[in-house]
Order: sequence, then structure tokens, then C-alpha cells
Amino acid sequence: MEQLIESLGQAKALAWGGVAIGFLFGFFAQRSRFCLRSATIEFSRGVHGGKLTVWLFAFATALLGTQALIALGWADVSSARQLAARGSLSGAALGGALFGVGMILARGCSSRLLVLAAQGNLRSVLSGLVFAVTAQAAWTGLLAPLRERLSSLWTVEGGAARDLVALTGIGRTGALIFGAVWLLAAVRWAWHQRVPVWGWLGAVMVGLAITSAWWFTSFVALLGLDAETAPVQALSFTGPSAEVLVRVLFAPDKAPTFDLGLVPGVFLGSFVAAALFRELKLEGFAGGASMRRYLVGAVLMGFGGMLAGGCAVGAGLSGAAVFTITSWVTLSAMWAAAALTDYFLDHRAERAAARPPPALDQAVPQFSRSFKH
Repeated sequence: MEQLIESLGQAKALAWGGVAIGFLFGFFAQRSRFCLRSATIEFSRGVHGGKLTVWLFAFATALLGTQALIALGWADVSSARQLAARGSLSGAALGGALFGVGMILARGCSSRLLVLAAQGNLRSVLSGLVFAVTAQAAWTGLLAPLRERLSSLWTVEGGAARDLVALTGIGRTGALIFGAVWLLAAVRWAWHQRVPVWGWLGAVMVGLAITSAWWFTSFVALLGLDAETAPVQALSFTGPSAEVLVRVLFAPDKAPTFDLGLVPGVFLGSFVAAALFRELKLEGFAGGASMRRYLVGAVLMGFGGMLAGGCAVGAGLSGAAVFTITSWVTLSAMWAAAALTDYFLDHRAERAAARPPPALDQAVPQFSRSFKH
């Protein structure tokens, strides 16, 4: 691996690593239908369709695999932004809630939009572009002052103050047991719900993509490249989407990074999976109301993801896998906000539409009485 990195150059090696790991994530996310939105809806509605089990397989695998790497000394994540830098609990809570609302409106989180866009879903293409533009505006543009103001409301120091393993005192063994328990729960539910092989296997591979990213970027960092050029990181889609957009439009000659390879890698992996299984299909908006819903959702996810410092994958899998407190707050806020939004916006309307109309012999007398009055 050292020889390969030296022959390519560390910057190009990072980018190609991003492509490879992104391809792995995209291919298996497409096959497993991995989606936090679908998992949240199933959980809040009490439905047992397997989507929650798929998400849980990915979550438990990412957490267990990453903690195993750390315990074995094969990955050092102490310098990762999610742990080392000063964090914002207010940004995590508010940003996570906005992201949760947005992914219900847009019918998918940022990673799911990218996967669907590769299949030919034009709604996801437009929503993904709006998401990236909003994320960039929240990072360095018009929305940056608002993001900074909200982030400063409640902050937490980096290091042990953001590490739940240290804060709770469970240690590395406790973290491994925690991940193993959830993985066993996923196996049990998959058995009872008869989740297809592509569902649970694809989700496991999604989780391993997160673990692979932590290992690969940690390995490259050990070779001596400075932290700004080669940060220790895993998969996320808020910052990388904004970075790819800026590079395409304004800075194509900047040195390649892991994030620069990640986004096209995911797109390519999803496209190949959809092509192999004949699922490529052009889809557009059903009408103006549908378009407005998707675009509002994309804006909320773009701002919320940047405010929280992570998306459904960046916080929900990558950050949670290293037990950073801000990522767990973000993930909790996403679940709560998404469940409430689905209930008030979609679930009640669907139940009302499914309710049978009153019988004619009951409706006519009521009408007659009101007419006489």
C-alpha cells in the first residue's frame, strides 16, 4: 500500500481511494435500498417492512468494524474533525432537526439523492444540486453568518469532551459490545422479516465502506501528510457535495482530495448497480407542488447538514461509529424531526385518504336535517 501511494502521490491516492470506497458504498446502497428516511418512517409508523433492519445492519457494521480497527491499533481517529475539533451541540440539534425535516420533504437524504440520481431520477438530480448550492452558501456564502450564530449557542471542546467512550467510561470493550448487540438484533429481525439477501448483505457492505474509509484515511495520515491535506475522515455528503460543486465551477486545478473522489465514486457505483440489474429509468416531477416540496427539502438538508457538521451518513454512520457526542445528538434530532414531519405531513393524510367514505343511508339524513334548519 505504501508503494502504491508513493507511486501515485498522496493526493491522487486519496482521491482514488475515495473513488473506490465511494463505488463500494454506491453499489451496495443501491442494491440494499439503504435509506435513513425509510427506516425512520417504518419505525415511527410501527411497520415491519425491512427498511429499518437494513439501516440497522449498516449502522451496527460501521460501528463494530470501526471500533474493532481502533481496538486493534489499525486506525487512529483521534485527529478526526468529529473528535479533535471544537464542536457545537446547538448546531447538532438544530441542524439535525432541519435535516430530518428536509429528508422527509425530499423523500431521501443526501446520499440517497445521489444514488437515485445515478439511476435516472431527475427529481434527485435537481434536489442534489440545490442541496450542494445551499451547503456551500452555509459554509462560506450568504448563509454562513446564520450558521455561525446558531453554532455558537452551545459548544463543546474537542478531545475527550466529544468522545462518548471516554465520557461514559464504557471503554473500547463496551463500545464493541454495544455494536455487537445491535448487529445481533439486526440479524434476528432480518430472519423474522425475511429480508432478502441483497438487503442485509448490501447493508453490511455499506457499513464496511464506512470502516474502510476510516482505515484508509488513517493509514494515509500515518505516512506523514499534514492534516489539512489528508484529514482522517470517513464518508459524508454535505461538505463533499459542496466541494465538488465549487471545484467544477471555480477551482478545477486544486489538488485532489478524498472527498473529490467520493462523490463521483458513489454515483458510478450506483449507476453500475442499476445498469446491471436493469433499474435505470428516467423519472421527473409529478407537478409543481411536488417540485416545491423537493426543493424546500433540499434547502433544509443543505443548511441543516452544514450546521450539524454531518448528514445522515456523515453523522448517522461515520460520526456515530467513532462515538462523537455531536454526531449522536445530530442522529437523534434527525430521527425525531423526521418522524414528526412524516406524521403531520404524510401519515395523517394517507390515513384520511384510505378511510372509507360514509355510507349513503347515513349521509342523507344528516344532510336533510341540516337543510331543514
